[in-house]
Amino acid sequence: QPLGGKAQFGGQRFGEMEVWALEAYGASHVLQEMLTVKSDDVPGRSKLFESLVKGENTPEPGIPEAFSVLVRELQGLGLEVKVMHDGEFARSDDRK
Repeated sequence: QPLGGKAQFGGQRFGEMEVWALEAYGASHVLQEMLTVKSDDVPGRSKLFESLVKGENTPEPGIPEAFSVLVRELQGLGLEVKVMHDGEFARSDDRK
């Protein structure tokens, strides 16, 4: 869940059922916005606000903090987690 309150740069809270509802309606862009810049992506929210004020194109949203926490927890269990970008493919012979 995002931080609460304006003083901590808190974001919009969004529950699991709301995520399912937007997914069912095919509102992927709204869902992405609600789970990133309107939630716990504080730097992304600042960049989005700046681009709106300047009249520029909106930047790509960052990785949600909840995902970063999940990655750190998995790494704490000894699992190697790599974030792949567009155009990258996982290969089984990439293991060390």
